[in-house]
Amino acid sequence: MSLYLAEPAVSRAKPYAVSGLLLLAGAVLMWWMVLPGNSFASAPIVGSCVSWLLLIAAVRSLRHVPRRRIGAVIMAGSVLLGLAAVSGPPRTSNDSARYAWDGIVQKAGTSPYAHVPADETLAGLRPEWLFRPGTTGGEGQPVCPADLFGTEAVVSSGVPSGEPLCTAINRPQVPTIYPPAAEIYFLVGRAAVPDTAGYLPFQLGGWLISTAVTLMLLTILIRAKEPPHLAAAWAWSPFVHLEAVNNAHVDVLACALMLAAGLLLVGGKPYRSGAAFGAAVATKLIPVIVAPALLFRRPAGFIASAAGTFAILYVPYLPAAGAGVFGFLPGYLTEEGYSQGNGIRFGLAQLVSAGPWPMLLSGAALAALALWTWRTTGPVNIWQRQTTIIGLTLLVVSPSYPWYALMLLPFIVLSRRWEYIAVIVALDVIYMVPTVPPLGEALDQGVLAAAALAVAAGAWRRCRRRYTAGRPGS
Repeated sequence: MSLYLAEPAVSRAKPYAVSGLLLLAGAVLMWWMVLPGNSFASAPIVGSCVSWLLLIAAVRSLRHVPRRRIGAVIMAGSVLLGLAAVSGPPRTSNDSARYAWDGIVQKAGTSPYAHVPADETLAGLRPEWLFRPGTTGGEGQPVCPADLFGTEAVVSSGVPSGEPLCTAINRPQVPTIYPPAAEIYFLVGRAAVPDTAGYLPFQLGGWLISTAVTLMLLTILIRAKEPPHLAAAWAWSPFVHLEAVNNAHVDVLACALMLAAGLLLVGGKPYRSGAAFGAAVATKLIPVIVAPALLFRRPAGFIASAAGTFAILYVPYLPAAGAGVFGFLPGYLTEEGYSQGNGIRFGLAQLVSAGPWPMLLSGAALAALALWTWRTTGPVNIWQRQTTIIGLTLLVVSPSYPWYALMLLPFIVLSRRWEYIAVIVALDVIYMVPTVPPLGEALDQGVLAAAALAVAAGAWRRCRRRYTAGRPGS
């Protein structure tokens, strides 16, 4: 009798055990990826690729977990992976150092747009985990030890003295690029902690926001009577925990606001949706690309609400900075090659054209995509259209920074267009694999082409299934 009773108990525990082991393996891999001083330089990209495979298996294992317990299991896994992600400083990006500095400056009552980080006017605010005096090398150039901050040490010079300066902030000689909603987040993130607190506040903030996205995904999936375990594709994603938690990219906030905008619009609240969308664009300008998929319900009211929210968020910063609120944005677009189509920018179009044509062809393709999205989106297919316009825009523009794709993954989950994960992996490879001329550009274009083929294959399979289902007698 005891053996008879024990067998069902073992059977019931098996899905939890399988999911738990896969999660534990993923957490160990995440810890190894962010381990300070890891001598294996390719740990982030190798770990990410292996973690994606573990994620597929882990999400599939949740199919056997009782539906009523799915949410608790997903949240437990998110906590485990989050602990691994915050166990070390940012591994592949030092953007959150700028976030911290902008927050520290605002807490002291100064506009983040008014001074560059190297400006000695604010030298009294500099914490040692962000700034250190530099030394002079044999040829008179500033020199910084590589392991000074736990992240990359940036060599600079103080303004106006020209004294050698070491900092964890990238581009310390230029003003901040971030819009006002992001700056408000930076202020909130630093307001309750001492200036000596390092990267952890924004890492925890990234985890909290990613958790909010998980809860929204669960809500949407349950309301749509879709399998709720699919939310784990976000909550347990190595990509999310590396970029939103460990690297603490503010893009996760823009992602959460974009998802909230879609949820509110489907729920018949276009004005609130517009406000959420305006805040998303005021966090990171790139969410504007999804606007054509949000204009199917009271478009005039939606646009007015979004534009009004965007403008209102700028108001507190205008008196002190004026036109300076645009910060380094114009210089950034030029530096990154968006205005000339340099490097890997518009990489797919570069496969078939040269000179000014890649940028022109890409612009025409994106305009056609936006028009098609606007004309064909409705409450029934909003998640599919958002996946398509975000994924194809990233593929066509081909930015060098994979964290831009944080805003893509939730919509992949909701639309089940899993082929678009190839876009995320391609951006990971472009960013993390060292560029070795002359092979670097060929590799970048190769992974973009592979991602494009994956997306095309997914679209073809869906069309084929619809055609087969619609044939008489099928």
